[in-house]
Amino acid sequence: MKKRILIAPLNWGLGHATRCIPIINQLILHNYTPVIASDGIALALLKKEFPTVETIELPAYDITYAKKGHFFKLKLLKDSPKLLKAIKAEKKATKELIDTYNIDGIISDNRLGVHSKKIPSVFITHQLQVLSGTTTWLSTKMHQRVIEKFNACWVPDHEDEPSLSGKLGHMKGIEIPLKYLGPLSRFQRKPLEKIYHLLILLSGPEPQRTLLEVQLLNAFKGDPRRILCVRGVIENEQTVTTEGNITIYNFMAGEQLENVINASKTVLCRSGYTTVMDLSVLGKKAFFIPTPGQFEQEYLAKRLEELNLVPYCKQNDFTIDKLETIQHYKGLNGQNTNVDFKDLFSLF
Repeated sequence: MKKRILIAPLNWGLGHATRCIPIINQLILHNYTPVIASDGIALALLKKEFPTVETIELPAYDITYAKKGHFFKLKLLKDSPKLLKAIKAEKKATKELIDTYNIDGIISDNRLGVHSKKIPSVFITHQLQVLSGTTTWLSTKMHQRVIEKFNACWVPDHEDEPSLSGKLGHMKGIEIPLKYLGPLSRFQRKPLEKIYHLLILLSGPEPQRTLLEVQLLNAFKGDPRRILCVRGVIENEQTVTTEGNITIYNFMAGEQLENVINASKTVLCRSGYTTVMDLSVLGKKAFFIPTPGQFEQEYLAKRLEELNLVPYCKQNDFTIDKLETIQHYKGLNGQNTNVDFKDLFSLF
């Protein structure tokens, strides 16, 4: 009888859901039955990717970003009672669904309450250290306590340099087994003709996703180059509109998105870690605009610029001519790792 593995990504943008896609595929390949649990756009995306896999809706964290980046930490603090309430509801829901769905193991991608003492539970994160400015020591300690409630922690990065996550994914003192998986991506590199000069990939929590979309579409209005914009808004039906030379999709999934990234000369996007992994596996040149106030994205963008891989700027500072700097950077270099999934899943 196939073991049933609950896989539960956080609904915070699309990154946690998309990096679970290769894991879900490997679970199926290795004769496990995945059961997907999440909420919001993360769950909607995975339903489209895996229409025959059983899905469960979990309580929503329902956290949004501040409109002004410098209020990001203050807004998170204000939202913390709501977050703690959601985690408590998530723990209760997890207990119930383990029995209801006969779950044999858990893989949680940053869902803090999805674990159990009854069955093996794995936590996926690239943030062993959680950057929060002057309170980094506290946010890291709190996160470490959550991680250590699990049986193992999987880090989607290289253990040794060159790593993608830098100090985020590398820390001593975690008291459960750590396994480094290398960059996790649902995509593969393809030698396709470059038909788009620029691909604008939008994602992440509101309202910052919309604010950046409006800013970029205004900035590129009337631009003569061929530009494709994927808004990252998961809806029931895919829509396509055009504004001058800009083709705009509400969302893309699977092979379609893989193809357009491969067929684009450069990518303009957030510096979210899953995006960084995808572009690294695909060996792309890019320009990053980190989400205002999000320390992790700001750190990753700064680190990759210092390594002479990808340039970046703050959202308020973006102008079209800044894209010219891309030619002076190496681009992300196509790193990947062959994970021994049989060994990885032996925990279950």
